[in-house]
Amino acid sequence: MLKGFKDFLLRGNVVDLAVAVVVGAAFTAIVTAFTSNIVNPLISSIGASSDLGWGFFIRAGNDATFVNLGAVITAVINFVIIAAVVYFVLILPVNTAKKRFATKKEKSLSDQDILIQIRDLLAEGRADGVTTTKDGVTGPSAGGTTPGSTPTS
Repeated sequence: MLKGFKDFLLRGNVVDLAVAVVVGAAFTAIVTAFTSNIVNPLISSIGASSDLGWGFFIRAGNDATFVNLGAVITAVINFVIIAAVVYFVLILPVNTAKKRFATKKEKSLSDQDILIQIRDLLAEGRADGVTTTKDGVTGPSAGGTTPGSTPTS
């Protein structure tokens, strides 16, 4: 049981996923710092008359009832930046590589297509000493043999 768990942990996909989570967390910290220190002050400067940021009080004079719209807008901007980077740095290149290097899948053949291929293969067999008559009976051509018979001399 422990061997299976060890194999699971050491599988390449799990290690890659762990690395992606760590890098994603570090990148999220960078974007959060950007939005907190650059975007928040810009949003607050637009219409904030309070030290709390851009928003409004539900009950005047009670800081606990302050609805901070600037923080919500900053979170949306934070999400859009992270989603754009993930899409343009990870998803788009992987999809492009898949399209470029993926093998073409064969479409599934219908019964009619299979029968056409069989007919064509049988028609090619004429050159190998097998003839097909109009009624579809196959047999040996001149000098050939039928299965179970002996060649004539």
